[in-house]
Amino acid sequence: MELHHCFSSILVSWLVWWCASCICYPDDVVYADQTASLNVDFRSSGQKIPDSLFGISFEEINHAGAGGLWAELVNNRGFEAGGKNTPSNIDPWTIMGDESLLVVSTDRSSCFDRNEIALRMEVLCDNTESTVNSCPAEGVGVYNPGFWGMNIEKGKTYKVIMYVRSFESINISIALTGPNGLPTLAKSEIIAEHVSNWTKVEVMLEAHETNHNSRLQLTTTRKGVIWFDQVSAMPMDTFKGHGFRSDLFKLLADLHPGFIRFPGGSFVEGQWLMNAFRWKETIGSWETRAGHFNDVWRYWTDDGLGQFEFLQLAEDLGALPVWVFNNGISFNDVVDSSTIYPFVQEILDGIEFARGSPESPWGSIRASMGHPKNFDLRYVAIGNQDCWRKNYRGNYLKFYSEIKSAYPDIQIVSNCDGSSQKLDHPADLYDFHVYRDAKSMFSMANYFDHTMRGGPKAFVSEYAVTGNEAGRGNLLAAVAEAGFLIGLERNSDVVEMASKAPLFVNVNNQGFNPDAIVFNSWQSYGTPSYWMQHLFKNSNGAILVNSTLHYSSGNSLISSAVSWKSNDGKTYLRIKIVNFGNNKVNATISIDGLKRNSVRTNGSTQIVLTSGNVMDENSFNKPTKVAPVRSALKNASNYMKVTLSPNSINCFDLLIESGSVWEI
Repeated sequence: MELHHCFSSILVSWLVWWCASCICYPDDVVYADQTASLNVDFRSSGQKIPDSLFGISFEEINHAGAGGLWAELVNNRGFEAGGKNTPSNIDPWTIMGDESLLVVSTDRSSCFDRNEIALRMEVLCDNTESTVNSCPAEGVGVYNPGFWGMNIEKGKTYKVIMYVRSFESINISIALTGPNGLPTLAKSEIIAEHVSNWTKVEVMLEAHETNHNSRLQLTTTRKGVIWFDQVSAMPMDTFKGHGFRSDLFKLLADLHPGFIRFPGGSFVEGQWLMNAFRWKETIGSWETRAGHFNDVWRYWTDDGLGQFEFLQLAEDLGALPVWVFNNGISFNDVVDSSTIYPFVQEILDGIEFARGSPESPWGSIRASMGHPKNFDLRYVAIGNQDCWRKNYRGNYLKFYSEIKSAYPDIQIVSNCDGSSQKLDHPADLYDFHVYRDAKSMFSMANYFDHTMRGGPKAFVSEYAVTGNEAGRGNLLAAVAEAGFLIGLERNSDVVEMASKAPLFVNVNNQGFNPDAIVFNSWQSYGTPSYWMQHLFKNSNGAILVNSTLHYSSGNSLISSAVSWKSNDGKTYLRIKIVNFGNNKVNATISIDGLKRNSVRTNGSTQIVLTSGNVMDENSFNKPTKVAPVRSALKNASNYMKVTLSPNSINCFDLLIESGSVWEI
């Protein structure tokens, strides 16, 4: 009886162990710690990674530029957003004071040919002694709240420019105030006798208080009719005075992007061609720019951030500009290939604007805008996501032929995917967009392992983890995207460039989710995916080092190794390991090809991006809740043991002694 019971117990235990070894557990179950090993062969370095591999993609979406990176505080500064019909909607301009005391409308009296609309303000009250109908002490007029409030900070100076016209003398108060007209943060008076012709007025306002939800007011206590046009308010602390909001520019600069793609995205196409981005409409002085309705993302842009500013932004960032232009195709209409030539000529003119000598027709316009030296434009993309649209190939070939004939060195990007089959048209690169859930994105790490070598290279211009599980940008998305980028890094012989999209989002206008950088009028922070990109910025121009990862517990680990030099000439070996699983992994790293004691402990560091919960996000209150943490790597050597936390991105920067690599 006892023997039978003992045998039964052994049998049951064995069956339990055997069944457990066969079960496929769901991903969210946490098991015991697992082990892995990574061998890095420093002697057999692979190819040089392109200098441009990791960059950024800018699109006018989520008020990324208008009300974002472009620091203009006034929303609808030319009163054009309501269209050319009069009277026009002047939103968000609003009447200040008793509406019985003034009449505000629009007419076509502007002195600027390309933006005809001006604001007409007829004041019916007056504060002279003979007037019965008196104005209130604070006056009447209009105010502009900017883009969900203007950020005005104590001690900073703001330049206000506007154009005015009146048949009588004027006495106008220009003020920056709180959201309800109080308190007054800065103020100036404009008194003039002769303004019957349009007159440019410029004042500098220094704020003596801070308010992040301010507005600009134009008021008077004098009866008469005043016209206003092109009212601008710009902070004086933009980057190099180039008009870029300083905190948002710094977030971009800290990524050290190899390139910047602009101006989109779907913004390039437009729902209709009449609303597509046309570069010639965005150059010259800001007052003369017509602006246009961004009908894809449903808001007006005054095109203060135009073609010149995009090129300037690239130069300021030390990044190569990648110009995406409209090829005669929108979402709803298309130009026939037989009549596409005016569009082609427009692009040839645009390349001359960027690269032509100061004596050339379009290069001279660039020079007149303050940049006689040419911009370093090497890449252009013919359209955005248009491969499947009618006439794309026919139009593409016309652009390709003319551009290559005039500028044979320009690298041209096709919208058609060349990763799985050979393109049926010539191209230097092909555009590749990938939006996936986290698990699918991580699995895409191996996608380019099987891509044909020798053809056009891939430009992964838009990638992102999307869907409900991505939240507003969380750790899960960042870890999955990091795995995908390691795959691109290891396949950089066939992948030329990669950028996450979208780049920016104003929290008051989230048209696409998630995004890399979040901001409001005065605050900004990077999502975990933004910080993830920091861990790849030293890969541009680095040398890919051969490495082999052994991990028998699944497909949740991926790694790479690159050799890079710091600005002071020191050599580092950066080993990146992404753990997309829910288990802690104990890993050993061994490095072949280095002399003994060639890894310096002093100067070697470990960087980890993780958090307590895979759904954790950053916020204005906790902007670095999920951000890389750097620490000294005290056990740095040719052979070391490391711990990989669940759902983490791990970088090991090993400082290598000069001349310590064994020759083969």
